[in-house]
Amino acid sequence: MISEQGRILERLLSGDFICEISDEDGWRYLKQSANFDAVDQYLATLNRSLSSAADGQVFFAAYRTLGDGERKVLSSQFQEIAAGLLPLVEWLLLVQQSSGSDVPVTQGSTIRSNELQSTIEDTPAYKEQLAKIARYRLFNSNSVEVVGQLNLVFKRLTELGYLMKPNPDKQIYIATGKIDYLYEVLRFIDETEALSLAEQAESAIAQGSLL
Repeated sequence: MISEQGRILERLLSGDFICEISDEDGWRYLKQSANFDAVDQYLATLNRSLSSAADGQVFFAAYRTLGDGERKVLSSQFQEIAAGLLPLVEWLLLVQQSSGSDVPVTQGSTIRSNELQSTIEDTPAYKEQLAKIARYRLFNSNSVEVVGQLNLVFKRLTELGYLMKPNPDKQIYIATGKIDYLYEVLRFIDETEALSLAEQAESAIAQGSLL
């Protein structure tokens, strides 16, 4: 039987993000400094390090040193993240706006699919926004119905690790710490690039790289 450390290492090396929502046991394990150090030492033998984001609330494995092979992997990962930034940001804004909240979706936020569906169906502007979001390559929905578009978006975001569905019989989703990691990526891009995120998005759209 695999140990808890072994289970966590497998998740980290597969690219998973561990937070209190996605894996509470693993998160509590890594919050202990002795366990953190032990996992980090093991990862070091594989040219990885145990990294954290969102003030230590999200853990993931990162490369320690970068050679040509590692750079190719990171380049591919960043292109994948960049391709999903615009639809993800638009989705998060739609959820926040439709809920009437001033607080953005973060780790632990609850999204009730049925309530969101009702609000969107009653608001033409939200229906238009959702239809646009669902057509992005990240989701690639062909549905013309709100319920079909929402189902695919929720399914895809769950597969990508941004959401969890604790009870398969209920249409309730909980945001994971990977969304907080996404916000840090957005801040990093805005702080380190000459163009603002909005300008980058417009440039990418013009080039067709996000469609």
